[in-house]
Amino acid sequence: MTAHNPARRPSDTPGLGIGIGIDDLPIRDELRGKTPYGAPQLDVPVQLNTNENPYPLPEPLVARIAERVAEAARGLNRYPDRDAVELRTELARYLTRTGGYEVGLGNVWAANGSNEVLQQLLQTFGGPGRTAIGFEPSYSMHALIARGTGTGWISGPRNDDFTIDVDAARRAITTHAPDVVFITSPNNPTGTAVEAETVLALYEAAQEVKPSIVVVDEAYVEFSHRPSLLPLLDGRPHLVVSRTMSKAFGAAGLRLGYLAAHPAVVDAVQLVRLPYHLSAVTQATALAALEHTDTLLGYVEQLKAERDRLVAELRELGYEVTDSDANFVQFGRFDGPGGAQAAWRKILDRGVLVRDNGVPGRLRVTAGTPQENDAFLDAVRQLKKEQSA
Repeated sequence: MTAHNPARRPSDTPGLGIGIGIDDLPIRDELRGKTPYGAPQLDVPVQLNTNENPYPLPEPLVARIAERVAEAARGLNRYPDRDAVELRTELARYLTRTGGYEVGLGNVWAANGSNEVLQQLLQTFGGPGRTAIGFEPSYSMHALIARGTGTGWISGPRNDDFTIDVDAARRAITTHAPDVVFITSPNNPTGTAVEAETVLALYEAAQEVKPSIVVVDEAYVEFSHRPSLLPLLDGRPHLVVSRTMSKAFGAAGLRLGYLAAHPAVVDAVQLVRLPYHLSAVTQATALAALEHTDTLLGYVEQLKAERDRLVAELRELGYEVTDSDANFVQFGRFDGPGGAQAAWRKILDRGVLVRDNGVPGRLRVTAGTPQENDAFLDAVRQLKKEQSA
């Protein structure tokens, strides 16, 4: 599901051009007819459609955030640390501790959500006359950010089980010679992880054609059964690993993303960053969250167990379920009348909101609390009964 298309929505402000919509403006041709990214925001009892961490931040962390923000507030008359040195240092420590590979301050960059990190990468290494490739279905913001930066987008192939077809992907890279290659692991919306050997094969293929940046999007890696691909950075200066604090850290409202890469890449993205792009409040909040890493990763372990329960119980009900290394599960198939959209509506009618990502015959559900997951499973049990009747 995507957000409502406002292209023909007239202005309702007197004197500002009543009847004028987006298509009446001189926008770029590649933006015409497009809809903004977004999931339905509906007021229902159980919302499992945006891959949010369902656990509120623990009270000790909330108190620590208040302390750090209060301290930062005393200096809000000054610009924040432009280079976010303390935050990047702590992010590097977190990656070194959990990622199996030592990185330092010079290897890490941070921005307002991983989407801004990806945007800065495309502003630096993509742009007009350049192209990026991703293997779809995958995170749709890769293509949207490419379009927004004037970067040409190439949709690469996947296998029927949603893994990357390595041979076909290599051929696509050789044929199109992209400037940026996106590999999402675990993949959104399918939940599938990518083997290290696949990343290496695509990285080598990209470098054989021309020097290209390969971005491994690890937004959900803390939920994976497999280790991070961070160690692949060793000896590969054109490889980038992007992360976020939105999921595992339960801080979707913070908007803090970061990357790890060769120091030259970190230097390069600073050519396009906006001045003082990370506020002092954002930096203070993120630093407080990093102080409580162990507690927050404990919630991740609970969500991994719930994710695995959803996979097992959905399969017991006879649904086709994609193996998941993320905090969500793709399931189906809904090939009857109305397909996935009709199934989505029937689940919603029972007070549970899941995501129709446009993958034919399939829906995606975020792992929630045990109670939320029980409500979801009850809804799909009823759906299965109706389909079998």
